[in-house]
Amino acid sequence: MSDNSKSTIRIQPHTGDVEKAVRGLGWEWCVEDGCANYVPGETVVISEDEAEELLDAASSLYDMMVQSVPDDLPDAFLKVLGIPENLWQLVRISWNDDRQWHLYGRFDLAQTPDGPKLLEFNADTATSIPETAVVQWASLAAAGKQNANQYSGLYEALVEQLRKWRENNDDLAPALLVTYLGASAEDEANCAVITQAANEAGFDAHLCPIENMTISTEGEEKGVWAQVESEQWRHFPFLFKLLPWEQIAWEEPELLASLTLLSRSRTITIANPAYTLLFQSKGMLAWLWKAYPYHPLLLETDLEPLTGKYIKKPYFGREGQSVEVVDRGRVTKMEGEYDRQQQVYQRWCELPEDSKGYQYQAGVFWAGEGCAIGFRREKGIITNLSQFVPHLLEG
Repeated sequence: MSDNSKSTIRIQPHTGDVEKAVRGLGWEWCVEDGCANYVPGETVVISEDEAEELLDAASSLYDMMVQSVPDDLPDAFLKVLGIPENLWQLVRISWNDDRQWHLYGRFDLAQTPDGPKLLEFNADTATSIPETAVVQWASLAAAGKQNANQYSGLYEALVEQLRKWRENNDDLAPALLVTYLGASAEDEANCAVITQAANEAGFDAHLCPIENMTISTEGEEKGVWAQVESEQWRHFPFLFKLLPWEQIAWEEPELLASLTLLSRSRTITIANPAYTLLFQSKGMLAWLWKAYPYHPLLLETDLEPLTGKYIKKPYFGREGQSVEVVDRGRVTKMEGEYDRQQQVYQRWCELPEDSKGYQYQAGVFWAGEGCAIGFRREKGIITNLSQFVPHLLEG
């Protein structure tokens, strides 16, 4: 340890042509964007015990979140979490229907001398799927370490989760539309992995920008449609959208109203379901601390400023934008577009650091259980532009 509050991270050389390895595995379609933030030349080394601790933390934290939610989702609870009111109906519909299946999410955890600590949960539209599921696995082959072990089982877990989603809704034809914002090549790469996994899980899956999706709420054409061939349109009872629920609620209220109506009539089922916004909200961090005070996996979090050093986060901020680090009056702020949102205040936690001053955040994917680990590093606050680093197990 470098001091009483910060762990050190172990790094070793890890070279090779990862892009060539990915192509050799037949995953050409995710190379360009999947490798965008890959750090050639180094890997994080963790022990089996450390890996199991991270995966167990993700599984435990998910169970804690589910158990902390009041069954009837009262208005006061939804207000504390900042859920937009036009989403309340769909949140309640999805929460009270076991067929509405949470496919996956990503816990961002800090490794500390006292064990993993929850920073936040990207429950709705988590990315880094290609890097975690494909690229870091291919990095082993590229580095000539085919016999090395790694926790990169996200793809297999997604296949199983998608299979359960299909089986839970066997009254609907297994046609899945996978959508993303067309301007984002990164989102397209993430959705490409989902599409591949869905086809393996028994879906007939089609990938397209959400702008190309058409919705009808009446008549024989009621449902979600997309053009699959030059002059062929298809109806899709299953919808995956890599578009945040809060963004739909705030910016596309007519779309939300249509999705709510179609969900109520069992015309469509959507993943991730609307109730995942309960977990996505940073307000959940304060709610968890109240439900499980001083739990070893949690950091003190409140809806009011803390004393000492803490971080101020917007409820639905993304990519590290609009966060403030407050240290006895000194403020370090990341610029962003989320300044006017509700804010939560979380006790500062030191991330583990390497000899070059990089700090490392563990991204642990949950897909039914903790299933995969990836790391991002930065000399400062972790953002979407921070470098992705693969890992391997020592020994």
